[in-house]
Amino acid sequence: MNKLIAALVAGLFATAAFAQASAPEAASAAPAAKTTKAKKHVAKKHVAKKKAAKAEAASAASE
Repeated sequence: MNKLIAALVAGLFATAAFAQASAPEAASAAPAAKTTKAKKHVAKKHVAKKKAAKAEAASAASE
């Protein structure tokens, strides 16, 4: 049981050290992302179909 507790505590320390070490790398990568072009929003197919069906139903009802 003592070995299990020791292994868990060692794992927690390793996780904490890894989390603290990787934080500055993420901050330095952020300026590089700003230079990329913004992606154009593309509507999902099922949303486009629903909008088309709604518009078609509205035009059919008005006729």
